[in-house]
Amino acid sequence: MIKRIKKYRKALIAVLLVLGVGYYFCLPKTLFDDPYATVVNDRNGALLSARIANDGQWRFPELDSLPQKYVTGLLSFEDKRFYYHPGVDPLAFGRAIKQNVQAGRIVSGGSTLSMQVIRLHRKGKDRSVFEKLIEMVLATRLELRYSKEEILRLYASHAPFGGNTVGLNAAAWRYFERNPAQLSWAEAALLAVLPNQPSMLYPGKSVDPLKSKRDRLLQKLFEEGEMDETDLELALSEPLPRKPQDLPQLASHYTNFLISSGQDGKQVQSGLDIHTQRDVVNILNAHHQLLKTEGIHNASAIVLDVQKNEVLAYAGNVLGAGAEHQEFVDVIQASRSTGSLLKPILYASLLDEGQILPKTLIPDVPMFFGDFAPQNFSRTYDGAVHADMAIARSLNIPAVEMLKMYGYPKFHQKLRDMGMSTLNRPAGHYGLSLILGGSEGTLWDLTNMYAGMSRTLSHFNRERYKEGDFNFARLQSSKVARDSAPDASGRGNDVSKNGNDIPNHLSAASIWFAFEAMLEVYRPNEDAAWKLYSSASKIAWKTGTSFGYRDGWAIGITPEYVVGVWVGNADGEGRPGLTGIKAAAPIMFDIFDRLPETTWFNMPRAELVTAAVDRESGYLASPYSSQIDTVFIPKVGLRTAASPFHSLVHLDALQKFQVNAGCVPLAEMVTKSWFELPPKLAYYYKMKNPTYTEPPPFMPGCETQLTQLKAMEMIYPEPNASFYLPVEQDGRLGKIVFEATHQNRTTKVHWHLDGEYLGYTQSEHVMSLQPNNGNHRLVLVDDLGTELVRSFEVLKKGD
Repeated sequence: MIKRIKKYRKALIAVLLVLGVGYYFCLPKTLFDDPYATVVNDRNGALLSARIANDGQWRFPELDSLPQKYVTGLLSFEDKRFYYHPGVDPLAFGRAIKQNVQAGRIVSGGSTLSMQVIRLHRKGKDRSVFEKLIEMVLATRLELRYSKEEILRLYASHAPFGGNTVGLNAAAWRYFERNPAQLSWAEAALLAVLPNQPSMLYPGKSVDPLKSKRDRLLQKLFEEGEMDETDLELALSEPLPRKPQDLPQLASHYTNFLISSGQDGKQVQSGLDIHTQRDVVNILNAHHQLLKTEGIHNASAIVLDVQKNEVLAYAGNVLGAGAEHQEFVDVIQASRSTGSLLKPILYASLLDEGQILPKTLIPDVPMFFGDFAPQNFSRTYDGAVHADMAIARSLNIPAVEMLKMYGYPKFHQKLRDMGMSTLNRPAGHYGLSLILGGSEGTLWDLTNMYAGMSRTLSHFNRERYKEGDFNFARLQSSKVARDSAPDASGRGNDVSKNGNDIPNHLSAASIWFAFEAMLEVYRPNEDAAWKLYSSASKIAWKTGTSFGYRDGWAIGITPEYVVGVWVGNADGEGRPGLTGIKAAAPIMFDIFDRLPETTWFNMPRAELVTAAVDRESGYLASPYSSQIDTVFIPKVGLRTAASPFHSLVHLDALQKFQVNAGCVPLAEMVTKSWFELPPKLAYYYKMKNPTYTEPPPFMPGCETQLTQLKAMEMIYPEPNASFYLPVEQDGRLGKIVFEATHQNRTTKVHWHLDGEYLGYTQSEHVMSLQPNNGNHRLVLVDDLGTELVRSFEVLKKGD
C-alpha cells in the first residue's frame, strides 16, 4: 500500500494542487455586479430621493453596518450557529435531511446564511442536490475570504424582500419609511423572515400567514431572552404594512445632477437638509400657484451653506408645472441670460484694482456703440451717478461705462476664473453687452461664485485668505467628504494665502463694498413689506431680468447662506411683468425667512485706509473740493485720481459772469471752487439734482476758444455713427432724433445738414430729421460762432 502511495504520490500532489487552485479561484473577486439605485440622503441620513436601478429593482448600495435587532432576529430565524460553523452547519443539514425524509418532500434545505449568499450570487440555479453541494463548497470558500460581519452585510444587501425590493435598506424605506437603524423589534423581525418566501409572503399579500411567521419569531426571541415581556407585547400588537410605499422624491433634480456628475448607483450623503429642502419646495409650489396665472410656469431655487461649502437645498424646478411645461428640466444647471447679476462682481473688480472708489461718479447719459445702445430699465438718465448707487439701482448705462473702463476681455477672463463655465466663446463675441445679460450663466455657477465671495470676506478677519474659498459646493456632506473632497463641478480653484496672485481672487475690501452696495438694492416704493423685511435681517441681494422678460433672477448673500432663485418659462417664453424684483425676490426672501437667523460681515479693516474723499464726485479730494468726507476706502484706492470735476472759477464782482485777467482786473475778481460736470453729463444731472448749478456764462468779451469749445456737446449721434431709419407702424420710414446740449441755456444753436440750413433751437436742442441713405455731415453753430461737427451714415435696409 505504501509502495502504491509512493508510486502515485506525484499524481496525488498534482491532483491536490489542482483542486487547491480550483478551490482558491472558485469564487470570483466580485460576488455581485448588479446595478444599484442612486440614493440621496440628507446631511443627517434621512432619505431625500432615490432613482431605481437600471434593471428595474429597488436595490440600494451595500450597507456599511446592520442594526442589531435585525441581526438578532435574522440569526435566530435562519442560522443560530452562524458564528461557529465554517459556512456549512452539519447539524442543520442533518436535521433538514431528517425532516425531508419524514415529510416525503423537501421542506427544509438546511442552508446557512453563507450558503444563501452563494445562492443569491448564483441567481437562477436549480435547487438540486448537485447545486446544494456546489453551494456548500463555495460557502466554505466565502468564509475564508470574508468576515462573519461582511457575510451578514452581503446577505442583507442582496436578499429579496418581495416584488422589486432588494436588500434591507430599500425594504426598510419601502415598507416602513425609515432608516434600518430605526427599526422596531416587530419591523426587524418581519424583515428577517421576508426573504424566506418573498414571492409568496410579503406585505399586501397573504397577510395572516406572514404575521404568524413574524410573531413566531418574536416569541422565540422572547424565549431566548432578547426582549422582555413588554417589548413582546408591543411588538405583537404592531400591524403589518399594507404594501410597499413609493420612495420620497424630495430632491429629484439634485439626484439627476448627482447622476450626471458620476454618482450613478451610489448612496450619497449630501449636504442637503431635509427640512430646508421641504421648505424650499413648498415655497416654490406656493408661489407657483400665483405665477402660473400670469403664464409663468417654472421656478428653481438653491441654498448654499457658505461655511460648510455644501448645498443645503436644491429645487431644480416646480414639480407641479407638468410635463407640458418641462418640469423635468433642472433650471439650476440650465444656461440662461444673466441679466444684471454680474454688475456687483464688476464693481468689486474695479475696486480691487484701484480704478474707482466706492462712490466715484459714473456717467449716466445716452450711449451708442454701433448697433449697441444700452438703456436703463426706467428709460431715464441721471447724467452721473455714484458707483455704489449704480449697483444698488442696477443702472445699465453706468454698468456699461464701468465695463468699458475695466475692459471686457479682462472681465471675461475674471468670470471664467471665478468658475463661470458658460463663457465658451471669445470675449469679443459678448463685448460690452456681457454686463447686461449678453452672456448666459447658470444658477449653479452664479450662486457658487457669490458664495466664494462670502467665504473670502468671512475668512479674512480670522485667517486672511484661505485656500479653496472659491471652490464650488461639494456633492457630499463634509461629514463624509471632508475638506479634501472635490467640488461638485470640478471647477473650483484654490485662492492663495496672500490673496494677490490668483486670477479668480477678489480682495476682502472690494467684496465688502460690493455687499454694502447690495444692501441698498432698490425696493418698490409701493410695497411696504420690503422695508419691514429689510429691518429684520441684513442681506446683500441682487436681482436680474433678461431681455424680453424671459428670466427673473434674485441672489441673496449673508456670511452663512447664499440663496439663488430663478423664475421664468423653461422653453424661453417671455412674459410681461416677469422681472427679478417682482417674481424672484419675494421667493428669495421667503426662503431666508425660513432659515436660521443670519449675521453680517465684519469690516476688513486691514485692507482699508481712511482718506479724504470729495463728497460730490466720489473721487479723492482735490485742492478745490469744497465738501470733503473722511471715509474708509480700499488701500489700492489711494492710487486713484483726485476729483476732475472741481476747479477754481473766476467771477466778476457781482458774480454774474465768468471772467479772466484779460478782461477784468484781478482786484475786481471773486474766485470760487466750483463742481462742474461736462455739458452732456450736466444736461441730465441737473434734472435729477435741483441743487446743481452750472458756473455763470462768460462775460461778453471774456470768452476764449477753449471755453467756447467746452460749452457745446453732442448727445446723439456719436462720432461716425451708422444706423437705420426707424419704421413706423404704418410701414413708412420714421425720423431720427438728434440731440445736443449747451452750457448756456439762452444761447441759440443753428443746425446745418450737408450745407443746408435747417433752423435753430434754444434751451432744448433737439431736432428730428430723416436723412437719405448714405454719408452725412451735421454742423451746429452757436451765437458765438463755435462749431460742433458730427459725421454719420444712414444705412439702407439689407446692408
